[in-house]
Amino acid sequence: MAFDSLSEKLGNIFKKLRSKGKLSEADVKDVMREIRVALLAADVNYKVVKDFVAKVSERATGSDILESLTPAQQVIKIVNEELTSFMGGANDKIKFASKPPTVIMLCGLQGAGKTTHCAKLALYYKNMGKRPLLVACDIYRPAAVLQLQVMGEKAGVPVFTMPDGTKPVDIAKKALMHAKDHGNDIVFLDTAGRLHIDEVLMTELRDIKSAVDPNEIILTVDAMTGQDAVEVASSFNEVLDVTGVLLTKTDGDTRGGAALSVKYVTGKPIKFIGTGEKLGDLEPFHPDRMASRILGMGDMLSLIEKAEQAFDEKKAKEMEEKIRKNRMDLNDFLENMQQLRHMGPLDKLMGMIPGMEKAMNGVEISEKQIDRTEAIILSMTRKERENPDIINPSRKKRIAAGCGLRVEDVNRLLKSFDGMKQMMKRIPGMQNRMHKKKKKKKK
Repeated sequence: MAFDSLSEKLGNIFKKLRSKGKLSEADVKDVMREIRVALLAADVNYKVVKDFVAKVSERATGSDILESLTPAQQVIKIVNEELTSFMGGANDKIKFASKPPTVIMLCGLQGAGKTTHCAKLALYYKNMGKRPLLVACDIYRPAAVLQLQVMGEKAGVPVFTMPDGTKPVDIAKKALMHAKDHGNDIVFLDTAGRLHIDEVLMTELRDIKSAVDPNEIILTVDAMTGQDAVEVASSFNEVLDVTGVLLTKTDGDTRGGAALSVKYVTGKPIKFIGTGEKLGDLEPFHPDRMASRILGMGDMLSLIEKAEQAFDEKKAKEMEEKIRKNRMDLNDFLENMQQLRHMGPLDKLMGMIPGMEKAMNGVEISEKQIDRTEAIILSMTRKERENPDIINPSRKKRIAAGCGLRVEDVNRLLKSFDGMKQMMKRIPGMQNRMHKKKKKKKK
């Protein structure tokens, strides 16, 4: 996952910082030196690192910080605020046309995931009640049109195509007319890419922009390319004046430098991030939430939003009541695990909860583990599911034999159950927050 290495390094730096109690300017300088090294190792742009460290140092060496009762916490707070600021401050939403359809043009180099994320965006807005239309403007890459059609079918979104030989500019113009005639209120143009930036590519993109005057020009950038991603963003921005960036492949083994650098270097916000291979693996980019995750503070708001989409409201209320009264049993645990699976990869969800990785203490969290969990629980008697405390060694042997697994697997499940109960205690008032969000949306 992106930022894992950076998060670990910053966590170690702040751990040493907390152990010092009062801080001197020399202490702060030492910390800033370590942070600089950690950011450069994460492939953050050198100028960004230099300016970031300078701003944090200036704020952190003030007398009100150094003389406070908790100077270490104050420094961490400043780092969090500056990280958020450097990444854009707040989520930058798509700007919709006052008169539909809203036209969103996606551009980027070949291999950045443009076609896939075009479909992801269409599904995202379809789920929000929009009527999207995908437009195949990439007539050069072999099977590009077919790929978009397949992705569109999976997303349940129509795809506009034209016969071979039609110019991309004409396809875009005809698609816009089609959208107006058929009530599509948001149009996504999947344009051609190249393996490198060239004049032919840029001329075509300029022509499409001129012909349909898109409301948004979103650049897809591969997070795996590190600082090269920032250079690509800068080059496209100079020619097209892009309105935002969609950072793809943030679930890969990337050091995260692009996310920390793009906004500061180009002035263009990251609007979305691709978090996996599935069509639903797309999230709006929230700089404040990302900063919290980088610093190991979790991302409860994103977790709550995912839960709001995946959990049945009535069941969620019942579950909250059981958790509050400490009456959660293994039947509830199984149902909870199954619903959590709909929220996305479980290891990602755990990373959104402050301190949860330590709380779980290496307990396995995976799709296969859910299958094993189901098999073990279904091998239990009703009394054992409702009161796990009665499961003694002989019962464990019987349960393990009944599901074809080992006693160690049963022990692991019971340990996971205890971990889950601890996790759920960390989400107090979750339902209340969800209700408040819903009321705001209705207003």
